[in-house]
Amino acid sequence: MDTVIRTENLSKLYGKLKAVDNVSINVSRGEIYGFLGLNGAGKTTTIRMLLGMIRSTSGAAYLNSVKVTPGNPAMWKDIGYLVEVPYSYPDLTVRENLDLVRRLRMIKYPGCVDLIIEKFNLGQYSDIIAKNLSLGNSQRLGLAKAMIHNPALLLLDEPANGLDPAGIVEIREMLKDLALNKGVTVFISSHILGEISKFATRIGIIHEGVLLHESSVSDMENQRKVCLRVKSKDIMGAGNILEKSGFATVLTDEGVLEIKDKEAVSYPEKISALLVNSGFPPSLIKVEEEDLEAFFLRVIKMKGGER
Repeated sequence: MDTVIRTENLSKLYGKLKAVDNVSINVSRGEIYGFLGLNGAGKTTTIRMLLGMIRSTSGAAYLNSVKVTPGNPAMWKDIGYLVEVPYSYPDLTVRENLDLVRRLRMIKYPGCVDLIIEKFNLGQYSDIIAKNLSLGNSQRLGLAKAMIHNPALLLLDEPANGLDPAGIVEIREMLKDLALNKGVTVFISSHILGEISKFATRIGIIHEGVLLHESSVSDMENQRKVCLRVKSKDIMGAGNILEKSGFATVLTDEGVLEIKDKEAVSYPEKISALLVNSGFPPSLIKVEEEDLEAFFLRVIKMKGGER
């Protein structure tokens, strides 16, 4: 597949602070790449370097095989972006803002403004001055500006900020459709793994400027912790029976046995029957699966903890 975004040891230093530290990623055409990290992890700085808004300290970034350098406006013609804050001209209306972007993008068809207003459900706000919009509708305006020219590559920094649940679903389905049916490449940053995992094809986790983890969503699902948790009045006796039967156990601080054996997780009723027949009936037996947010935080903690 064609590589649309490529970075090679991309780094950005502010004094002694490493905002981005040797990040190397590859994103293929038609892929939705979720760029995950806590606030201050380096997401926005990376996107700004991809867009040529700031210079990298070292390393390089390429979009459509063209190296990102200042003073090369031609490379931005087929790129749409929303970075950190959906800036607009505050004293112009929604329609005027979009028409101005149309002119700056040199789009000859004025009707594209009406089409994008309809696409983002901004019709009732089209004559509202931008500074009077709610945060959610400001975000919609920012997304409309990013997509008015039907770009083949979208770089979106926390695009769900301020959107209500219905708006988040709407944007999610729109991005899925663009990638699946039109081959649009989407690079989207967020701090919410649960939401991004619903439509991203691949995910990278960045923390304190370092890319800690990268995998497809399906591989990430397989890496989540799954275990069987067991409690009994005689927890040591229950543990001994399980160990003798070939099930490795870990006793947690709260006095619960955890078993990671796939057979135990798949057939907890067998574990229950074993303990009952051995005289150690369980008072609790439960399959526990690590959710995506817990997985996200575990990956970060493994590499030095949360900030």
